[in-house]
Formats: sequence, C-alpha cells, structure tokens
Amino acid sequence: MRATLKTPRVRDEHGEGEKQRLAPRLVLFLLGLVFWLLLVWPVAPSQAGVLWGDIAAGIVVAAFVALVMREMVTQQFRRLLDPARYFWAALYLVVFGYYVTRANLDVAYRVLHPAMPIRPGIVRVRTRLRSASARTALANSITLTPGTLTVDITDDGMFYVHWINVATEEEQEAAKMILGRFEWFIEKIFE
Repeated sequence: MRATLKTPRVRDEHGEGEKQRLAPRLVLFLLGLVFWLLLVWPVAPSQAGVLWGDIAAGIVVAAFVALVMREMVTQQFRRLLDPARYFWAALYLVVFGYYVTRANLDVAYRVLHPAMPIRPGIVRVRTRLRSASARTALANSITLTPGTLTVDITDDGMFYVHWINVATEEEQEAAKMILGRFEWFIEKIFE
C-alpha cells in the first residue's frame, strides 16, 4: 500500500478560505491608505479642492504594501485590529519625540563645548523583546536618537550600541539608560 500526502484545502465550498486571505489584506490596505492620507493631506486650501493625484498615489502604494506584506498580515493580523496598540503607539511617539529633542540638545552641548566632553564606545546591552519586528523598532529608535547608534543585534537579543558618551560600562545600567526609555512602549505595541 502506498501512502499519499494530503494537503489541506485552501478553499471550501463557500469560498471561506479566499475570504480569510482577502480580509487581512483589505484591512492592511485601508490602514496604509489612511496613513498615507494623513501623511500627505491631499487637500489644497488655496485651490479649495482635493488633490486627486496624491490620493491615487496613496491607493497604489497602499495596494503594493498590502500585496507585499503577505506574511505579516497572515501571521500577525489580529495585532492590527487592537486599538490599545494604536494608543500606545501614539503615546510612544510623544515619548520618542521628547527623548530625541533631549538627545539633540545633549549632542549640541558636547559638540559646542570647548573641551568636547565625549567618551565614545560600544556597549553591549540585552533586550527582553522577542519578536524581530519589536527588536527592529527598538534598534531604529536607538539609532534615530542622536548620540547612540545600533551597530549589531544578535539572535539572542543582544544589542551592540555605539554611545557618544559612555556613562556606565555595567550592562544592566547601560540597558536601563539606552533601552529602558523605549523598550516598555515597544513591547506594548509589537508583542
């Protein structure tokens, strides 16, 4: 007797499999389009009209993102529908803006000071974040904050960060100073 491998049916009699694959993409398309419209604001007050070319470009970009991000949509679709994540993301943007402004002033002080009080170095810090998207968001947040630059991330959650003024060489304390300000928010948003 010969064994055969049965593959699960993607589509049932009512087309439910097709609907289940289309719904997440449609939601991602709509979210992308709304984000685009908020970003470009396609209303010209001087002309008292709508900029249809900007809207058309947003539709094309949102459709492209919905098609390309297939794996993200099928694996983490429920995360896109959680309103708490949007609340934490909005709050995170405020916190992130505060730390970026503070870091800009600190770097400006160090550059303009006659003695240039810097102590550059690469520190190793560990994050508790598990998902690749959360770690990427954390690495980008660190890099976008002046004075710090993420050099490498290992699979076990170790970050190597170039710091313009190494305040401590202890891993726990450095993690609190570099990662602590962003890690909690990113965990709420991505995990």
